[in-house]
Parts: sequence; C-alpha cells; structure tokens
Amino acid sequence: MAITFMLLGLLALILINVPIGVALAVVGAAGMYLSYGAMALPNVALTMYDGATSFPLLAIPLFVFAGAIMNASSIARRLIDLASAMVGFIRGGLSLVTIGSSIFFAEISGSAVAGVAALGSVLIPAMRKRGYSREFSAAISSSAASLAIILPPSIPMILYAVMAQESVVKMFIAGVFPGLLGALGLALMAYYLARKNNYPVEDKFRLSRLLEAFKRAFWALSIPV
Repeated sequence: MAITFMLLGLLALILINVPIGVALAVVGAAGMYLSYGAMALPNVALTMYDGATSFPLLAIPLFVFAGAIMNASSIARRLIDLASAMVGFIRGGLSLVTIGSSIFFAEISGSAVAGVAALGSVLIPAMRKRGYSREFSAAISSSAASLAIILPPSIPMILYAVMAQESVVKMFIAGVFPGLLGALGLALMAYYLARKNNYPVEDKFRLSRLLEAFKRAFWALSIPV
C-alpha cells in the first residue's frame, strides 16, 4: 500500500510540474513516515547530511557545474575547433569531430547529458548543412556523448563506487581503456558509413591550424587536471 501511495504521489507531483528532485524528496519522506512513523524522519536529514559531506559525492555537483560553465561559454566551441583541426581532413570528418569533442567534454563534465546538450546543438546542425543524414547526425552525437558514462570523471562511476564502497580512483583508471576503445570502434563505424554515403571532407590538414586550435583550447583541456 505504501509503495502504491508513493508511486501515485510521485506521478501527481511530476504532473503539476514540481521539480523531480523535490518530488523525490517529498515522496521519500512521506514513505518513511508511513512505513516507520514520525521517529524515522530525522534519519532523512541525517542521510542527506552524510551525502552532502561525502567527498566522492561532493564531486558530482562540481562536475555538473563545470559542464554548465562550458555550455554557457566558448569552451565547447574551442574543443570543437581543436577536434576539427585534428581529424577534419578525414572523410566524414564532422562525425569524427563529434566523437573527439565528446571525449574532451566527457573528461571535464562527466555527464553524457551535458555533452550532448552542449555539442549536439552546434554539431548536429553543422552536419545537416554538410549533407549528413538526420538519423546519422543524431545517432553519432548521442552515441559519442554516452562515452561519458565510461570515461573518467564519470558521474555514474562515482555513484557506483560510493554505493559499492569501491575506490573511485581505481574505477576511473579501469574506465580509461574501455572508453577509448569504444571511441575507436565508434570512429571506425563512422568512417565506414562516411565513405559508404560519400560524406564530405572538411578541410586539409594544416599544422599551423592545429597549433592555433590547441593554443586556444589549452586551458579548457587543463580543467580536468
């Protein structure tokens, strides 16, 4: 009965546009009250305090904040320019730029949602203008952004490490190779489809352009450090 009440209450709060975080907190507190009585409510505050003072969990809002800063500034544009200078000369270069930019963004924000919001809004229209199909543009952007789940500093990895009482550092180290391997596989598939569909080459490789793009993106790349 309590579970049914909680689910219906959560649905009702969401339907009246209550923020999801607030809705979950209210329903959770109500569920505690119905299941264990008023004496259990102080435990909710203690649990929230323990979470707020947990060093690994404290990193999550900071990474989200970093992603918001990148989304509102020119940092994402600089990372895109750097990736374009590195791989734009290959056929289907814009799709590879999307993958490279997503890797750079994942290393800073740790969030797939932040990555696809910041980069997709720029790169998907650019790919459409260059003749890429709508399906391919959306698929490559969302797939590349999902690499943030594996690559450090992944927010899901932090949550898993805290819940399972594992080392966050070891989790991050374990995610580097699979994340890069996934990016390589995605890049190979994007290149194959680009050749198959005769997608355009963006520009010739120029060392001066690469150095200039690296210079502009240097401080953005140093954020994870």
